[in-house]
Amino acid sequence: MEEEKMNLRLDIDVQKLETEKLRKEKNKAEEELGSLKTDYKKLRLSMRIAGLGKKSEQWRAEIREEKDKADRWEQKFQEMQRRNEALEKSLSENQKEKDELKDRAIMLEGSLRQYRNQNFAIELKANLSKIEEMKQRIEELETALQNCENQIKHLEVNENRNKEQLHYFQNQFRSRDHIREEAVVQI
Repeated sequence: MEEEKMNLRLDIDVQKLETEKLRKEKNKAEEELGSLKTDYKKLRLSMRIAGLGKKSEQWRAEIREEKDKADRWEQKFQEMQRRNEALEKSLSENQKEKDELKDRAIMLEGSLRQYRNQNFAIELKANLSKIEEMKQRIEELETALQNCENQIKHLEVNENRNKEQLHYFQNQFRSRDHIREEAVVQI
């Protein structure tokens, strides 16, 4: 019985080894199949890029598309040339106008300088008379300020005199009150 068990174990081990070997072969075959599929896809892509395998109708359609693209680019080029010519013409006209405006500006600057010189003399005379008026007003204000300062000094002197009199009278009232209190005490 033990021999049978041993044989059975050996059979199981052999089957496991064979199963493992088959799995490895299967994985290897799957990897090779995946690699072949990838290579096939790359080959198909290369054929499409190179244009191999196209029919003549496909070639004609592709040629037509390229021709249409070339026509569109030609139209765009011509349009850009027309725009460029229009811009150059506009630039030339603007340059002429700019030159005319510069000349006009020079003339206006000369007129402005002349006008400013005339106005400067008039404004200078007006400003001088205003300065004289302000000087007189300043003198008047200084005199008024001096008078106010003199009045303040006089009022301060009077205030001091009034304070002295107030203290004098307060002292007399205190003395009288004190004398009255003493008289009341003696009576």
